[in-house]
Amino acid sequence: MASPAISRSSLDFPSQSLICKPHHRLLFGTKPLSLCFTRTPSSRPLHKIYRYTLTSPLSSSPSSTPSPAPESLVDPSTQLQFVNPQDVDRLHLLEQFSRRFKVTGGSLRVAVMRAEEIDVTAQLLAESFAESRLVPVKYVRFLAFLVKQYILERRTLLPHTATLIGFYQGEDENEVLAGTVEICFDGKGANTSTPTPVPPRESPYIFNMAVKQELRRKSIGWNLLKASEELISQMTTKRVVFLHCRMIDTVPFQMYTKAGYKIVKTDSMLAWLTFQRRKHLMCKSLPAPKPSSDILNNDDHPILSHDAR
Repeated sequence: MASPAISRSSLDFPSQSLICKPHHRLLFGTKPLSLCFTRTPSSRPLHKIYRYTLTSPLSSSPSSTPSPAPESLVDPSTQLQFVNPQDVDRLHLLEQFSRRFKVTGGSLRVAVMRAEEIDVTAQLLAESFAESRLVPVKYVRFLAFLVKQYILERRTLLPHTATLIGFYQGEDENEVLAGTVEICFDGKGANTSTPTPVPPRESPYIFNMAVKQELRRKSIGWNLLKASEELISQMTTKRVVFLHCRMIDTVPFQMYTKAGYKIVKTDSMLAWLTFQRRKHLMCKSLPAPKPSSDILNNDDHPILSHDAR
């Protein structure tokens, strides 16, 4: 039986998401980041003439060899925060993450969004955002541009956050983008303007989930949620996961409840004064990962676990 689909209202963009800065730079709730990398010449075309490898600005050892970041996830034109070797291991884990689920009428392939998939993801989010906020269709293209800037800004926080996308394959065997969801793994990936009630900053957080309108009620939202939880279990040992659900969204609320999420706190009536819908903050304790799975300990060092954490 198909589980309830995620509604259009699962989007939780920061409240100060459209703040214009000099040179037309758009900030979506995250601070400007500094870039620290070395450039290694490669044989790529002129527009991709450098391969980026991430190094520590504090390292004085000339013999240390930096680890390259996965190029399928990291666009060379994107500014990156400095990442340490443990973060590079996390990037490779994100690059390798892929799951396939059986859904109504076909299958769903879920993986971490690549650089070349940003545009289609931004379009899907813009359409869902416009639908939930009753924005006229003629503004969707402009919204897609703004959402793309938000996605590019968030990608500078890899691997502390990630965006999963799901491709639906029906009987015609053609894959189409069906849904997306964003995950924050720790405080370094948290938005500066998280919706109220505010979840613990250091805890994993699932947000900005959207499913294409014509593909809802095929268990796509349910499987995006399951994939998010599985990826969280691989990326961190923190077991308590948070998400928001608007009080008016009964279908998503039923799905979250079925998945084991419980209400922690609810917006007060004062939320109406800021022209926002009241929301539930919900949480769930994930089960311990299976033995011998690769996880990261609380100090963010990769370890091979043989115990039930």
